[in-house]
Amino acid sequence: MVASTQQIEKPVEKASVTQNPRLPSLTGMRFVAAAMVFFFHVVWLANMFGSPEAKVVLETLFGRLGFVGVGFFFVLSGFVLAWSVRTKDRTPAFWRRRFFKIYPSHLVTYVAAFLLVTLVAQQTISGEAGILNLLLLHAWFPQMDIRFSVNPIAWSLACEALFYLMFPLLMRYIRRIRPERLWAWAAGVAVVILAVPVVAGLLPYQMRFPSPAVTDTAHWFIYTFPPVRMLDFVFGILLARMVMTGRKLPLGLGGSVALGVIVYALTPLLPGGYSLGPTMVVPLGLVIAAAAANDVKELPSWLSGRVMGWLGEVSYAFYLWNALVLVYGHKLLADSQGLSTPLAIGMVALLFGVTLLLSWLLFSLVERPIMRRFATSRRRRAGEPQSVARRGSGG
Repeated sequence: MVASTQQIEKPVEKASVTQNPRLPSLTGMRFVAAAMVFFFHVVWLANMFGSPEAKVVLETLFGRLGFVGVGFFFVLSGFVLAWSVRTKDRTPAFWRRRFFKIYPSHLVTYVAAFLLVTLVAQQTISGEAGILNLLLLHAWFPQMDIRFSVNPIAWSLACEALFYLMFPLLMRYIRRIRPERLWAWAAGVAVVILAVPVVAGLLPYQMRFPSPAVTDTAHWFIYTFPPVRMLDFVFGILLARMVMTGRKLPLGLGGSVALGVIVYALTPLLPGGYSLGPTMVVPLGLVIAAAAANDVKELPSWLSGRVMGWLGEVSYAFYLWNALVLVYGHKLLADSQGLSTPLAIGMVALLFGVTLLLSWLLFSLVERPIMRRFATSRRRRAGEPQSVARRGSGG
């Protein structure tokens, strides 16, 4: 690990946070990824639709979106952190900003989830699961009742914690890659990602995970094990360096989106482990890189508008709330799995709005003020550049 006094080195291309252009489209993409997870949870957690035909349509369209959305977040996180890294930034300062970016909001939703699970659902949370979740260590454990404990989506924060911890070291070595070799390195990482389901198939058998048709152990290894998911993060860093160094991209934004749709449609033809997201990493990365390249050229995009910018700002909070609102909001308003399709659509729209409202409150009352007050030391605050979030780069 990088020593605490070690500076994060300058990129090869000598870009800093004040030199690199803003990437507003990538801020909007953050909400697109969060919305993917929301509609995935509509299918698998809320279970509101009574019509068998509606369920088939929902599972076909949205039944794998959560896996895609989380991978989207991970690749995007690597990209924007590499793009926005500050010149002369010290490792402790970077870690401080990341801690205050993710942990206070996690703590708030952890408490809310703990109360809902224990008081409303009247379920017991083991001390081990509760502590590991609170400390963002639970994704390292293969047991389902640990890695999906309390607020079930918080496992991804355990992955992000590892990413942030390793980022200074990763950047030190990735910056040493010569620009003309970046595509080869990215291709190598992509091949390793695609090999993960094969490796997972060699792990000891446990009970089958509900969906898709993989073992519980394989699901953990492919989808939630932090060192494996760091491959997505590294892929994002490599793509950021490609755009920063002017490497030519194989596809524009439209072509990258089309490739993503095609791969998403064809993935069910592959073995079950591939439905957990490995096939989508390359298309998602190309979408992110192409959107960033367009932002550098100042090309207009609906993702870079004011509405999408605001939604992107609250996307982290939206992600934290969405599963809780869907499960317990449905339980409170209509504790039934047999709603008619129009009523179920109305319920989804209502709960989407509730999630958005709670997200705005969490962002406005917790995330933003804490970032402003604590993310930078008093000594540096007056002359410090705007934070990544305020610059619209996300992460």
